[in-house]
Amino acid sequence: MLSRLMSSSIRSLDRECNCTVRLLDDSEYTCTIQRDAKGQYLFDLICHHLNLLEKDYFGIRYVDPDKQRVNNKDANISQPPFTMCLRVKFYPPDPAALREEITRYLVFLQVKRDLYHGRLLCKTSDAALLAAYILQAEIGDYDPGKHPEGYSSKFQFFPKHSEKLERRIADIHKTELIGQSPETSELNFLQKAQMLETYGVDPHPCKDVSGNPAFLAFTPFGFTVLQGNRRIHILTWDEVTKLKFEAKTFHIYANQTEDQKIILTYFAPTPEACKHLWKCGVENQAFYKLEKSSQVRTVSSSNLFFKGSRFRYSGKVAKEVMEQSAKIKRDPPEIHRAGMVPSRSCPSITHGPRLTSVPRTRRRAVHISIMEGLESLRDSAHSTPVRSVSHGDSFLPSQGHTVDGGEARASAVISDEAYSPSDSVLPTPVAERGLEMNLNGAPCIVDEDEGGASLEATHKRAGRKAPRALKSRPSPPSDAEELHKFILSVLRLFLVTIGLLFALLLLLIVLTESDLDIAFLRDIRTTPEFQQFHFEYFCPLRRWFACKLRWMGGLLINK
Repeated sequence: MLSRLMSSSIRSLDRECNCTVRLLDDSEYTCTIQRDAKGQYLFDLICHHLNLLEKDYFGIRYVDPDKQRVNNKDANISQPPFTMCLRVKFYPPDPAALREEITRYLVFLQVKRDLYHGRLLCKTSDAALLAAYILQAEIGDYDPGKHPEGYSSKFQFFPKHSEKLERRIADIHKTELIGQSPETSELNFLQKAQMLETYGVDPHPCKDVSGNPAFLAFTPFGFTVLQGNRRIHILTWDEVTKLKFEAKTFHIYANQTEDQKIILTYFAPTPEACKHLWKCGVENQAFYKLEKSSQVRTVSSSNLFFKGSRFRYSGKVAKEVMEQSAKIKRDPPEIHRAGMVPSRSCPSITHGPRLTSVPRTRRRAVHISIMEGLESLRDSAHSTPVRSVSHGDSFLPSQGHTVDGGEARASAVISDEAYSPSDSVLPTPVAERGLEMNLNGAPCIVDEDEGGASLEATHKRAGRKAPRALKSRPSPPSDAEELHKFILSVLRLFLVTIGLLFALLLLLIVLTESDLDIAFLRDIRTTPEFQQFHFEYFCPLRRWFACKLRWMGGLLINK
C-alpha cells in the first residue's frame, strides 16, 4: 500500500512543473502547473494574480527549443525551461478608451519598455516630454530638497542620450507637470506615444528582394516596413487583402485603390520565423479589422492543393473587447506602483546614483548607434499610403565619420536635434535582443544571454557576420522559376483531377457490376435516380463500348 502511494506521488510530481512568468514590472510570478496544461490556463492564472479583466490585449511569450518566439495561448507547456513573459500582444489603438486604470498602467509599462529598448522612435522634443511624464509618474512633483541638481541623469529612459536632453527633461518636469498624479502622467504619456509612427511596433527581422535588411511590423493601424530607421512602407488593415508565406518567403497582397494592386515580398531568416510572422499578421488583421469574432475564418498559406499551413485566430476582436470593457462595473483595483511594480528604467533617488535597474552586464549589451544631426521621423497619419522615403529621411549613421585621430566611431550620444534609436529590437523571455550597427551601416541582430556580453565582443560578432549576410542574400525569383512553379501547380491540378475521376469510375463499376451486398451500396442501387442512370445511360454506354471492342478484336484477327 505504501509503495503504491509513493509511486502515485512520484508520477504526480513528474506531471507537474514550476513555471515562472516575468511580468511587465520585471517581477516574477511562479506557479505549479501540469506539464500538459495549455498556455491559456497559465495566462488566466496571471490575470487573476494581477486582478486584470481587460486581458485580451495581453499575451504570454516564450522561446521554444528551436529558439523561435511563441505567443500562442493554445500551445502546450511541455518542455523546459518553463520561463515566460507577460507582454502586450495587441496595443490598444486609443489607450484613453481603456476602461480600467490597471490596464492603462500595464500598457504604460510596456510602452516605457519599448522606449527604453529603442522600439519607439521619436524626436528629441517628444523624447524629453515622454521622459518627463515617466519622471512625474514615478517620483511625483519636483522637490529641491529631494531632487538635487542633475537628478534626471540618474534615470535611464533611453539607450543613450546627451546632457542637454537630460536638462530638457528636468526643466519640463520642474515647470510643466507640477500637480499631475501618477495616473494622469501615465495617460498623457500613452496619448503622446500613440501619435508616434512606431507605436505598437513589434519588429520581425527580414530581407527584401535585393537582400537589404529590413524589419516588418504589425501595428494597430496596419502593416509597416522599417529599413535603416526609416519607415518605407505602410498599409492600413483595410488595404491588406492577403498574407501568405512559403518556406522563408513572405508575401503581402494589398489593394490601395480599385486599379492599384501591389505585392510586397520579403525573406525571413528561417521557415519557422516566416510562419511565426505570418501567424502574427493573421492575428493582428483579424483583431483590428473585423467587427465580430464570428467573422474570423480559417486562412491558408497554400497556393494550390495540400501545400502550406492553416491557421485561425481564436480570440475576441478589438470592437468586442471595447464593448465588453464598457460593461465592467466594479471598484477600481488598487495599484501598488512603488512596491508591486518597481521601475525598470527609473530607480528611486534614495537608492543612490544608479543609472538603471537593469543588471549591469545586460545593460552593457543594450547599445544603439546614433549619430548627431540625424533627421527625425516625419509626423504622418497612420493611414499614409505606401511610399518610398528619400535619402533625406534616412536615419543611418553617416559613413566615414571619424573622431579621435580618424578612427570611426560606431556610437555617439543622442542628437540634440532628433532622438531616433536604431532599428527595433526583439524581446525574448531570457534576454532582450539588441540591434548593433556595424561600420558600414548594415544592421544585424545580436542575441545576448542572461549574463550579457561586452560591447567589444558584440562589435566583433557584428563585423564578422555582416559579410556572410551579404554573400547569402536571397535573389529575386526569375521568370523561369515563376514559370516552373506555375507548371508544377498545373500538373498537381491535372493529377488530382485524374485521380478523382479514376476513383469515381471505380465506385461506379462497383455499384453497377459487382454483387457486393453492402448496406450503403444497396441503398444507392435502390434509389430511382441511380436506376434511371443505370438503364438510360450506363447500359447503352456499356453496349457501345462492347461493340467497339468486338469490332477492334475482329480487325486484329483478320490481320
